[in-house]
Amino acid sequence: MTILAYLSPAFIFVIIFTYYPLVVGGQMAFRKWSLWDLTSTPFVGLGNFQTLIADPMFGKVMLNSVIWVVCSLVPQLLIGFLIALGLRKKFRFRGLYQAVVFYPWAVSGFLIGILFRWMFNSEFGVVNDLLMRIGIVSKPVPWLANPDLALVAVIVANIWYGVTFFSIMILAALQSVPDELYEAAALDGAGRWQTLTRVTIPTIRSTLVLTVLLRIIWIFNFPDIIYAMTGGGPGDQTQIATTWMIQYTQQGEYGLASALGFIIMGVLVVFTGMYLMLLNRERTS
Repeated sequence: MTILAYLSPAFIFVIIFTYYPLVVGGQMAFRKWSLWDLTSTPFVGLGNFQTLIADPMFGKVMLNSVIWVVCSLVPQLLIGFLIALGLRKKFRFRGLYQAVVFYPWAVSGFLIGILFRWMFNSEFGVVNDLLMRIGIVSKPVPWLANPDLALVAVIVANIWYGVTFFSIMILAALQSVPDELYEAAALDGAGRWQTLTRVTIPTIRSTLVLTVLLRIIWIFNFPDIIYAMTGGGPGDQTQIATTWMIQYTQQGEYGLASALGFIIMGVLVVFTGMYLMLLNRERTS
């Protein structure tokens, strides 16, 4: 009973601020709930879900979400891995360099979006200025106004922001690899590539897999940068599931927003389940 008494404040806090809003907001998904007519909120069952799936935007938004996750994740993993390999070695001012590399993770994603919106500005952005100075383009490029380039711009911003996460996680895993393994590989005549593929990667494989799954969950549920840079535009070309949900909320269509939230939560539950299964397997192995 004493333990229960100590834990009860935490349980009450979670119930009030997590599960209660989830239940209240969740029931909106099964009602026609609009800010413009709160006097009539009839039960529509799966009607909101059917409306979303029938919307031509649904397929486009889900495709954009997949592109957003994959094209952000792969470069983040590769660049973060290379940075972690470099930081594993001891060199002068290593601590200062680590602080510089890890700093972006302490900054708000929304603030990063505002920063990159300025950088990609077609009139005075530093990206266009740099590209024109080195001769890659002859005139300013409207990155955020061009439907073909806007998604590229927001992905670049997300790559820059997320590299730090992989650097931190992979560096921590690399520091746990015993030096004896590298010494044995060197005695066997293994080169750098063989050491990487046969010693380093297999040893930290579980960390890599778990980190990738965790990052997939994070990126899929991360509208901050897109919302700050483009708001889902131009012409919904950068619209992903979470920014689309925000748009419905701003329009006062809480029923459709809640239904879309359930779909997003379903996707996240699948990947969270995979993450927890792999985490439990690693702990028991």
